[in-house]
Amino acid sequence: MQPTESAPAPSSVPVGVDPNRASIARVYDAALGGKDNYAIDREVIEQVKTVAPEIREMAWANRNWMTRAVRFMVQHARIDQFIDCGSGLPTAENVHQVVQRTDPDSVVVYTDNDPVVLAHAKALLADTDNTYFADADIYQPSQFYDHDIVRTRIDFDRPIGLVHSSTIHHYPGDFADLMRQYIDPLPSGSWVALSHFYDPETPELSEVARRIEEVFEHSAMGSGWFRTREEILSMMPGLEITPPQPGMDATVVPCDLWWPDGPLQRALTAEQECIGCVVGRKP
Repeated sequence: MQPTESAPAPSSVPVGVDPNRASIARVYDAALGGKDNYAIDREVIEQVKTVAPEIREMAWANRNWMTRAVRFMVQHARIDQFIDCGSGLPTAENVHQVVQRTDPDSVVVYTDNDPVVLAHAKALLADTDNTYFADADIYQPSQFYDHDIVRTRIDFDRPIGLVHSSTIHHYPGDFADLMRQYIDPLPSGSWVALSHFYDPETPELSEVARRIEEVFEHSAMGSGWFRTREEILSMMPGLEITPPQPGMDATVVPCDLWWPDGPLQRALTAEQECIGCVVGRKP
C-alpha cells in the first residue's frame, strides 16, 4: 500500500535519543548487526524477520552495493567530490573511507538531521580531512543545497557523485519530484547512485515485498515502501543509466547483481531480490 502524499516525511521530527521511538538510522544499524541501537529498533527487525527471515542479507546487499558504486565513481568516473544523503550511523566502510582510499583529496559531505547520527559523525570525522557533515533534512533538497557546508565545500562547476542509499523508500510524498530537485542542480558529468526497497513485480516476490512493507509501515518506525522498476527509474530523470553488468539492460536490478565483486555462488534470497539499485550519469 502506497502512503498518502499528505503524510509527513519521517525526518520531520527527528527521533534523536528517544529510546521509545524507532529511528531509521538505528534500525538500519540493527539490521547490519551493529551496536548503536535500542531495544525498540531491534524489535522492528525482529518483527520483519517473521515475514523475511533473511532481512540482514537485504541490509548487507544494500551496503555492499553502495561500496561498489562509490568505488566505481572514484576509480572509473574520476569523481572527486561526493554528497551522501541520509548517511546514518558510522558502519564500517563509509563513503569517505571508500573514496579516499583511492583519492585522499576527494571531498565528501554527509547529511542527516538525526541528533544521534550527528553526535557519531562529529566523533568519527574529528580527525578526518576533506570530510564534512551538514545538518539538514534530506527530504528538503533546497535546505540541503543552501547549507553553508555544501556551498563552501562542493564545487558545482565540476561533476559530483550523489548517493541516496536506502533513503527515498522512507519518503511518503512525490518521490520522483524529490529526486528531480536533487538532480537538477547537479552539473553535467555528475553521477547518481540510488538504492530502494524494490517490488520486482512477480507474484512470489511482490508478495514478499508487500509483507515486509506492511510490517515496516505498522512498526515503531512507521515507514518503508516498496516501489516498482518504473517508479524507481522515475527518480532518475534525464540520466544515462549504467548497465549493471555486461550484456544486461540499463535498468534497476537487485543490489547484489550490480557489478558484483565476483561470480555469485548461490541464488539470491527473496529478501536480496527486493532491494534494488540504479546508477546513472547526467549528460
